[in-house]
Amino acid sequence: MVRFIRLFLFVCLSSGNAVCAETKPTPKPNILILLSDDHSYPFVGCFGDTNVKTPTLDKLASEGMRFHRYFTSCPQCVPSRAALMTGRSPVAARMTRFSAPLPADEIAFPELLRSQGNYYTGICGRSFHLDGSNPKAVHDVDLLEKLNLRTFKDRVDFIQGGGDATVASIVASFLDAKPDDKPFFMWANFSDPHHVWNAPSEFRPDPATLKVPKHLPDLPGTREQLADYCAEVNRLDSSVANVLKILADRGMLDSTIIVFAGDNGMAMPHGKGSLYDPGSNVPLIVRGPGIKKIGSGTSHLISGEDIAPTLLEAAGIKPGAKMSGVSFWPLLVGEAYMPRKYVFVERGPHGSGPVTQDITSSTYDLSRSVRSDRFKFIYNCTPWIPYSPVDSARGALWNETTAAHKAGTLDPRLSQTYFSSPRPVYELYDLDSDPSELTNLAGQEKFAEVQDELRLALIEKMIVDFDYLPLPGKSVMGANEDKPRQGKKTLKR
Repeated sequence: MVRFIRLFLFVCLSSGNAVCAETKPTPKPNILILLSDDHSYPFVGCFGDTNVKTPTLDKLASEGMRFHRYFTSCPQCVPSRAALMTGRSPVAARMTRFSAPLPADEIAFPELLRSQGNYYTGICGRSFHLDGSNPKAVHDVDLLEKLNLRTFKDRVDFIQGGGDATVASIVASFLDAKPDDKPFFMWANFSDPHHVWNAPSEFRPDPATLKVPKHLPDLPGTREQLADYCAEVNRLDSSVANVLKILADRGMLDSTIIVFAGDNGMAMPHGKGSLYDPGSNVPLIVRGPGIKKIGSGTSHLISGEDIAPTLLEAAGIKPGAKMSGVSFWPLLVGEAYMPRKYVFVERGPHGSGPVTQDITSSTYDLSRSVRSDRFKFIYNCTPWIPYSPVDSARGALWNETTAAHKAGTLDPRLSQTYFSSPRPVYELYDLDSDPSELTNLAGQEKFAEVQDELRLALIEKMIVDFDYLPLPGKSVMGANEDKPRQGKKTLKR
């Protein structure tokens, strides 16, 4: 017996106490998602935009990694958040209707963090949009409450709404309530730079100094509204700073994975509600423990479906069985990573109002897109509905653009893009030569092969997601019998 004890002690000492000492598990990282609203790429300084001043976000990027080609799964608030939370497309998650609550059988990834990772979970700030909108405008009773369809009170430990100025204090209250033995997950939602654009004058740049994107006409109203928008982004930066200070003061900054992202693009033409890049290409910055490529950027394609599996992998938890997103955690930590070949974006109804005879695409549109590194294919299923920008059709920018079109002074490419009636069923863009997506190449023999490749990729995605729209046909390639009818007012591209 004595010999056995001596041998055991010898093994313990020679192996660095590995046998005797209990191995402590690596602590799980805290996770904080900071989500801005209606925030197009590249409107953050670290992405090269000179119109805004965002020192807090720039510093966050310098300490983490920035993503130049992150695309939300929908250019609208509700469906984009559904993809963020479920790791699935809005179509697959049955969340293309703006007023819908997330179905109870669709698992949000914070639920997995809580059940499998012992996380304390919360949501705060601007509406997170996934418990459905109040249908009292149509019915005398709140049917979602009557049918018990609001589920988020059971999905997380903490929910508290509030304006941007209160988000930091709500995060502090959440952390006060967190048990000491649990890591946390917090999804903090900001309103900026969503309408109403009311940031104080100290945040507003001089309209004359701004660089106007090529997909917008350089008109006085454009510059004024762009200045209003940039002021919102600048104010957002200060709101984010207040939240990060809460973490820093509590010594939690370096143990927290911080994800800053936009939910969809800016509420201007070509942006929010459209399948052009400004509608779904939004800023994404990730900072936190384990990230190796500090201060770097990547142009790999990242989808809104990819956030959930990425953060689950960071927490050591397997993705949900139905998740179609692809984790990019290996890219963050410097391991082997297979980039996406395509990202997919869908568009459905916007808002909760009924269909009317004078409907425009701002409130109702059914379309899908697929994007590769170089090309984008858009499939419009409601081309007869006239285009109108979401949330900005009554602003000076659109009013002046419409007036210029009627006067014949608008750039012909912008007139084609915004005022063709009916709109084309199929659109194809070479993003290397035409990053503003103003020259439609659909049907041109030179691009037949890439066009068919993207069409088939979109068909596969639609089938896998059980999409309810008809599949795009080979009329893309110019089959005369399938070509969409052209109205007299159509401006050929």
